[in-house]
Amino acid sequence: MGYIDVNGVSFSLPDGRPLLADIAFRVGEGTTTALIGANGAGKSTLLRIIRGRLRADEGSVSIDGGLGVMDQFIGHGAVGGRDGLDDPVDAAAGGAASAPSIASLLIAVAPQRVREAALELEASELAIMEHDDTVSQMRYATALAEYADAGGYEQETIWDHCTMAALGVPFERARWRDLGTLSGGEQKRLALEALLRGPEQVLLLDEPDNYLDVPGKRWLEEQLRQTPKTVLLVSHDRELLARAADRIVTIELGAAGNTAWVHGGSFEDYHEARNARFDRLDELRRRWDEQHQALKTLVQTLKIKATYNDGMASRYQAAQTRLRRFEDAGPPEERPPAQAVKMRLRGARTGKRAVVCEQLELSGLMRPFDLEVWYGDRVAVLGSNGSGKSHFLRLLARGGTEPDGTLGHVTAIGQTLAPVPHAGRAVLGARVVPGWFAQVHEHPELRGRTLLDILHMGDSHRSGMPREAASGALDRYGLVAAAEQTFDSLSGGQQARLQILLLELSGATLLLLDEPTDNLDLVSAEALEDALTRFDGTVLAVTHDRWFARGFDRCLVFGSDGEVYESEEPVWTESRVVRER
Repeated sequence: MGYIDVNGVSFSLPDGRPLLADIAFRVGEGTTTALIGANGAGKSTLLRIIRGRLRADEGSVSIDGGLGVMDQFIGHGAVGGRDGLDDPVDAAAGGAASAPSIASLLIAVAPQRVREAALELEASELAIMEHDDTVSQMRYATALAEYADAGGYEQETIWDHCTMAALGVPFERARWRDLGTLSGGEQKRLALEALLRGPEQVLLLDEPDNYLDVPGKRWLEEQLRQTPKTVLLVSHDRELLARAADRIVTIELGAAGNTAWVHGGSFEDYHEARNARFDRLDELRRRWDEQHQALKTLVQTLKIKATYNDGMASRYQAAQTRLRRFEDAGPPEERPPAQAVKMRLRGARTGKRAVVCEQLELSGLMRPFDLEVWYGDRVAVLGSNGSGKSHFLRLLARGGTEPDGTLGHVTAIGQTLAPVPHAGRAVLGARVVPGWFAQVHEHPELRGRTLLDILHMGDSHRSGMPREAASGALDRYGLVAAAEQTFDSLSGGQQARLQILLLELSGATLLLLDEPTDNLDLVSAEALEDALTRFDGTVLAVTHDRWFARGFDRCLVFGSDGEVYESEEPVWTESRVVRER
């Protein structure tokens, strides 16, 4: 068993702005605690402090039990390395020039000693291939011995169970497979299998449900209910929070640094408890203001009386002292400021048929299917991970194919997308301009650029805008405080909000959204849903968000048997018969 104690942690950003202020909570043995809050409030930063990759300005963290970690983004350049430190994935894969493998992902989430031994074994194998001399041979022999002593071979037995459960193949067959051939959900499931089966008693999971399909989310919920491990997770999936979390820690916004409020129950009664707390804080502040005003009135009254009655001077001085002490003590805690996100997805009128597919087949993923999407339709694209949903959206984002087989329109916000092998046709209608929201935020053209620079300078598909207007747009999306930050330094939710803002500015009339709510906090997800209802255009959205999917007109289901069919209601299981309402 293990536990986590966070005691009075405070942290400021490099520019001096306070981010976290006096954060304190405990994750008890064998419990699952959810950490929630606005995008950019500091949840991932707090996890990095807990795991020891950032040093808090004040306070301390104590952990009992081995620590296993899943970062928000996993895969190449993400697992274990997103905070700018050396990336175990790259190291295990033989450097940045090599494509990461399934083995490198499993090594990245392995216990520290096993991870270090595996990386050294990999490096020594490469060294002996280049220089087969005595020094290299001795290094290799030492690495083999350390790998065995660290429990590497026992860990491979665990990895075998993991790959069988997540991918249906043994570890020896899967280990050298390119990690990029797995979907985001398959990568998450594999890493979760390894962490839940591993020896560490304390787990930090940052958005573990992202990219999982609904059966995968249900599996995760069941695992979290059953595991004896101590788990601290970040998630915005309300159903997962309600079904799996024992208690909720909310990072609340504050001018002097964000604070933490702990709800000792489940998410099912969270909103009721939070509203009751707000009412109590409002009442305490009202009483403080009334008492403050009464004291000031008393002081003013006694001051007037003391001018013509010397006997009132002592009472006047006592009242002044009382008022000063009252003000020095300060007002009670205020209600946290409300988070405001205003999305204005505009669009424009297009032809009646926005998308027409005729005998479309993505090579090796599905059977040929026909589809008509009309102007104004809201279509949820559902199906298990790896069924081809994201490939389908990317094909449309590239403009589909015109009747003569040539490439159609290009995406509206400037990405260069790889070709999608396919047969049949996918044609976009008149005046249809696609805008693509990338599931894993794949925007190399934005990396290293500040948000203000991205909006001000524009790109080949989007005009720039004055800095004042750019700041106003960022403010509407709750990003103005991060205007001088680079895109790759943002949290996942902030990156998602910027992508939606770029769609707003792009003039897109067909929104192709690949898991848009995965990294959005609850307020932002609700703002997106509201914006989509007012969008003058057509929407196709891949989603595993059970709540989000209920707001669509119809569903396009990519079945596990390769068949693609339409449904009026969400279909979350392998069978058409069982449907979640």
